[in-house]
Amino acid sequence: MSLFAELKRRNVFKVAAAYIIVSWLIMQAGDTLAPALHLPDWVNSALAFFLILGFPLALFFAWAFEMTPEGIKKEKNVDRTRSITHVTGQKLNYTIIALLVAALGYFAIDKFVLVPKREAEILKTAQSAPLQATDTDALSPAEKSIAVLPFVNMSEDTANEYFSDGLTEELLNLLAKVPQLRVTARTSSFAFKGQQIEIPEIARRLGVDHVLEGSVRKSGDHIRITAQLIRADNGFHLWSETYDRTLDNIFTIQDEISVAVVDALKVTLLGEAPRSRETDPEAYRLYLEGQYFFRQRSVESIRKSTDLLQQALAIDPDYAPALAELAFAQLWLGAAGGEEPKVAAALSKQAADRALALDPGLSLAHLVQAVRYVYYDFEFKKGLEEYRLAMEMDPGSALGLGGYGVALARNGRFDEGLKYLQMGADRDPLEPEVYSNIGRTYEAVGDYDRAEASFRKVLELSPDYIGISHRLARLNLLRGEYAQALEDALRETDSVYGVTARAKAYFSIGDKPASDRELATLIDESARLGTFQIAEIYAWRGETDAAFEWLDQCLEIRDSGMASILGDHFLASLWTDPRWETLLQKLKLWDTWQAMPPAWGGPPE
Repeated sequence: MSLFAELKRRNVFKVAAAYIIVSWLIMQAGDTLAPALHLPDWVNSALAFFLILGFPLALFFAWAFEMTPEGIKKEKNVDRTRSITHVTGQKLNYTIIALLVAALGYFAIDKFVLVPKREAEILKTAQSAPLQATDTDALSPAEKSIAVLPFVNMSEDTANEYFSDGLTEELLNLLAKVPQLRVTARTSSFAFKGQQIEIPEIARRLGVDHVLEGSVRKSGDHIRITAQLIRADNGFHLWSETYDRTLDNIFTIQDEISVAVVDALKVTLLGEAPRSRETDPEAYRLYLEGQYFFRQRSVESIRKSTDLLQQALAIDPDYAPALAELAFAQLWLGAAGGEEPKVAAALSKQAADRALALDPGLSLAHLVQAVRYVYYDFEFKKGLEEYRLAMEMDPGSALGLGGYGVALARNGRFDEGLKYLQMGADRDPLEPEVYSNIGRTYEAVGDYDRAEASFRKVLELSPDYIGISHRLARLNLLRGEYAQALEDALRETDSVYGVTARAKAYFSIGDKPASDRELATLIDESARLGTFQIAEIYAWRGETDAAFEWLDQCLEIRDSGMASILGDHFLASLWTDPRWETLLQKLKLWDTWQAMPPAWGGPPE
């Protein structure tokens, strides 16, 4: 008897099929339950390891042992004339059919019931806005809405600015945890720092009906905080208070202010006021200072931020907010070129895992995990799940809403992504980055006019915003307006964006030598400027072999540009090449791309 026939007779193939289906069901259950139970990532990894380890063991037992009426026996001890392998095989057939039905049922329930239900719940808790709404001046105030303006630093030492800014942000974050209260995000509130603008005008621009403002005077360990809650339409003070305290009870002050504001807005009946996470006063001071430098987003400031946060954690190793902030800063340091991405991602994961172990409900830690999954690991499904968890824990977070919208777009779900991006814009109407992401999403779906309007909004909010001239050049290249694209490219001041835009524009107007010079500059500095842009240029020029070589390199070094590969019309020359399928299979995006319409950069008709 041949080996194949013997394997078949002993039901080895059927045992293998049953084992694979059962393992798949177990892994799906693990993917669903692990986030819900806040289990660490290694749990699913360990589960997969043991299931893989068990596969050859299952095959060995199927080969070496046989089920008989007297129980399990070694196959060599079974009389062939009395063997019941055919009966066992029939039972395995029924088992496999039942397992396949269960697997299909789970797939259907997950796709058509669980995922839509989760997203519907998120949509319900967040305030939606029309997709075309980009004019922040037209926002109307919402009930129980508030903006927390930067508390003024009244200290003699101007270096204490970080403390007043940090206190403001902590109060803002506390109030944002009240589900019934819409709180304008930090970037929009801080846009009015140092400006002499009347409260009603600020409220009109931010679309809120209440404003919290105040001042901080710090001298050594003694602080005086004055806070007042103002109704925007009439300027009346609903509440005001002055606190003279020492630094060691700063958390009590924050809690007192948040409770007083919530009481004044009459929402305490809908839920308790949030409370601060307490820590050592010096650790808290270092945490606030670390936050302050992280927000500046330069390589030098982020390095200083990580140093300050590590000093805070040396005092209180279990202060979860500092761990989450450190995880975010380390991830940014890798993206900004201040650290090797692989090292930065590993350090970030370690800090975020520790933060979640201490506080599973910490929204920022889940947000950092989501960013790493999408932009470094290219695990889009896991990234979306972490974004959902972050938003469930902090429904008012503009960062979470906008991030989830970008992640949906990165996974080819551009229409859904736009909805969440607009929610983020509603919560943070003066944040240029959210309009940049909206414009990039409109570019992906081929709506170049709305994309341009969004990019123009960015320039209105921040005339020096990096990369927007490059974005306008991209739109004009895709429109076929090559001369205008070159004009835009020549205005781009950032090195990587400027070189990339000029290399494409020069090629498009027929000046290949100039394009080659720009491309050579980019290649010479690829370690500093990135590699994804080089692949884009080669693809735009129709040099597909070189484009795929650079894309493979991007995948190997985890270039974050790979996360935006779907909807990138500059890669259109690659879409009919067999290597395109291979690349997207590695990213687990092949099925997603096939389902996208051509206008969104899906398979050409």
